[in-house]
Amino acid sequence: MRRHETLCIGMSVAPTWLSGEGWRHPGSGIEGLYSSGFAARIAEAAEAAHLDFVFRPDASALPMAPLAQSFGFASLDPTLLLAAIIERTSKIGLVTTISTSFTHPYNTARQLMSLHWMSRGRAGWNVVTALAGHENFGLTEMPSSAERYARAAEYVEAVQALWQSFPAEALLIDRDSGRFCETDLIRPAAHHGAAFDIEGPLNLPAYPGPRIPVMQAGASEGGVALAGQVADMVFGQTLDKPTALDTSARLAAAARAAGRPETAVRLLPGLSLYLGDTREEARALFTATQARVTRAQRIARVQQATGLDLTGWDDGARVTPEHLPEGHVPRLPAHRDILQRLIASETPTVGALLASPEVLASVHWQIIGTVEDAIGIIADWFEAGAIDGFVAVPGGSWACFDRVLGELIPRLAAAGLFRTAYTGDTLAHHLGL
Repeated sequence: MRRHETLCIGMSVAPTWLSGEGWRHPGSGIEGLYSSGFAARIAEAAEAAHLDFVFRPDASALPMAPLAQSFGFASLDPTLLLAAIIERTSKIGLVTTISTSFTHPYNTARQLMSLHWMSRGRAGWNVVTALAGHENFGLTEMPSSAERYARAAEYVEAVQALWQSFPAEALLIDRDSGRFCETDLIRPAAHHGAAFDIEGPLNLPAYPGPRIPVMQAGASEGGVALAGQVADMVFGQTLDKPTALDTSARLAAAARAAGRPETAVRLLPGLSLYLGDTREEARALFTATQARVTRAQRIARVQQATGLDLTGWDDGARVTPEHLPEGHVPRLPAHRDILQRLIASETPTVGALLASPEVLASVHWQIIGTVEDAIGIIADWFEAGAIDGFVAVPGGSWACFDRVLGELIPRLAAAGLFRTAYTGDTLAHHLGL
């Protein structure tokens, strides 16, 4: 059964609908990608649809392979970008991404609280540990997953201690008495841990309103444990309903182990949406967007996920479960699992497998079809307790982006699955915190 009364929905500010071949369309506006106006257009449309937040993912390195054909991970700094669009919006949450592996808690605490003050309580923090980028920060190799998550847990603790060190109540601004602050209320953060020694206090008072909600990215063992301790939301990769149900159960258990309610952490998978008036139109949009994904790239994706190398196979040959190597450990087990299920249920030809959405596109949950199809699938997952909402990542074109906000979201609201209007103007209020 559903875990919350209504869906929580965010919109990616990274223009996924212009990835692949999408940016080549006339009128895509790709030339303005590295401007605040580009993101402001997205945020204004998302706010008009009453979404909970806009969200900017980020990376600490620049993979070169995708950059020749699309913008990949090249982007403006997410926190500066969201700060630049504050005055173009008034209610929608602004969730930025800051890595705990390559930054320092003091700077992060100050940046986030600054964003919170400037937006009047709309800031959110997506906590990531990063999967790459060590060479950009003086490290010879990436720390292990266990090391990254141990640092992340201490990092969040330090940031929150800094936020508490200069409480909002200390700020008096009393003209009559001439007292600006009650300094007796300001205390050192006094965080002394394995990774950080931070005396504090922070040189910025806490915002006199709701706290800054925390998102955590990833559903690995370490990520789920961290989310149970500190997160209000998880941005995860849940490729199918069984994976989503399992992840929701793990998050509930992690929250319970941390002494929090089972529903404290909302699972919000990325949802890749290719929507059309008909299923054929949606599939054509999807196929056209992936037109330059080569056969070699598709074969590599299958091999990375399952261990099966299809090099040299004929397109008409059938792929069966017996062909799958045993013991393969992929970076994303959910991708392996969904391909294994596809192969077991359909025994597809090599050509059909390499043309499938599960191989061609991103490793997010995908819906390729009509708005009606999307409503049915989203409602089914939500009512089953598999998800608490999603982060929309439309695909293919601005038209698909507009269809998500102009058709899908209003239909979800009409069905009682989402709000019809804002009742507050802070991210914490939208989340019911």
